[in-house]
Amino acid sequence: MGKFIISKRTNGDFQFNLKAGNGQVILTSQGYGAKSSCENGIESVKTNSQDDSKFERNTAKDDRCYFNLKASNGQIIGTSQMYESENGMDNGIESVKNNAPGASVEDESVL
Repeated sequence: MGKFIISKRTNGDFQFNLKAGNGQVILTSQGYGAKSSCENGIESVKTNSQDDSKFERNTAKDDRCYFNLKASNGQIIGTSQMYESENGMDNGIESVKNNAPGASVEDESVL
């Protein structure tokens, strides 16, 4: 089972990472000024991750693949790691779809 980890960046912003059951980070959020906005982002990932059309598949300049998960308003709510192949990226998308809906939330921003 996956889990969302809320943390605080050095600039004070909050962010979350979605980790798969094996502990690998499969999605990273933008920075949020308020923890409540970060928590709303997590809820948005849980909802939007079930709609394949919300995943934007991309290729970086170095030919590695990555994806963005977008909210209904088109805003990016999470970005993947870089993958060496489209197959790897597709597996990452499937992992987000499988892990996000039931993922627990751990708040490490107060540690």
